[in-house]
Amino acid sequence: MLRKLDPSLYHRAPVAPDAALRLRYLGTAGFVVQAAQRTLVLDPYVSRPGLLRTALFPLEPDAARIRRLLPEADDVLVGHAHYDHVLDAPLLCHQTGARLVGSPAVGLCGRAAGLPEEQIVVTRGRQDIPTGSGRVRGLPSRHGRVYFGRVSLPGDITAPPAWPPRFHSLKHGLVLNWFVELGGRRLLHVDSADFDGEEWARLELGGQGVDVLCLCAIGRRYRPRYVQEAVERARPKVVVACHWDLFSTPYEQEPWLLPQVDLPGFCEEVERAGSRPVILPFEGMLGVA
Repeated sequence: MLRKLDPSLYHRAPVAPDAALRLRYLGTAGFVVQAAQRTLVLDPYVSRPGLLRTALFPLEPDAARIRRLLPEADDVLVGHAHYDHVLDAPLLCHQTGARLVGSPAVGLCGRAAGLPEEQIVVTRGRQDIPTGSGRVRGLPSRHGRVYFGRVSLPGDITAPPAWPPRFHSLKHGLVLNWFVELGGRRLLHVDSADFDGEEWARLELGGQGVDVLCLCAIGRRYRPRYVQEAVERARPKVVVACHWDLFSTPYEQEPWLLPQVDLPGFCEEVERAGSRPVILPFEGMLGVA
């Protein structure tokens, strides 16, 4: 049964002008991160062509909406190559001159879309990639088993797919969580319903943990102790829920919840684990001092 989100859950605190890091939510797993005069975009998917069009036709990114919502970017990080994570990224890089950073499958999508090699950075994770005065690192992960206990569109992309792509041609490939260290702040982005805690341990965060954990909200329904373990391992000051909305609905409309997402329950688990939960509306902002 489809439900709309209770707007009272939204976080609408003003963002201080001197915030060291600003985070803006784009729906699905998408965020804009701004710090130290650098703009990073993670998993942008604002085209949202709708269920029928997704099922029947090649997927065309909405160039005008991407340009309007995302006028600037230095690096575009994509966690895996499913259509609701990778579709808009190559065009955003074309429009802004940003680098596309992701797995070999994501790199092949960039090439299929005509992005020049100098704008494509392929990583298998566990390496620091400089971005301005900071760094990003992909942490090898897993795609969650969600509906019916299965991974959606499993497998890899081994050759450039047709572009515009059909949704079923975009297998997830290598899944990466993103660790971002920029402007003296730390962010960890989890765009699927699973993660590898041992990979997180390689970061050697010490007693500080991260400032912000962007965590896929549907994960708590399918992985035992998903929220609790994520908070225990990352020790975030703030946990921002993502991938809770039904991403086949139009961007400009009030979002519907994905089936079986329980955001109040998610928030309660974050609080019990010792962190502060935040639910941002589309275009909602969070400032980190």
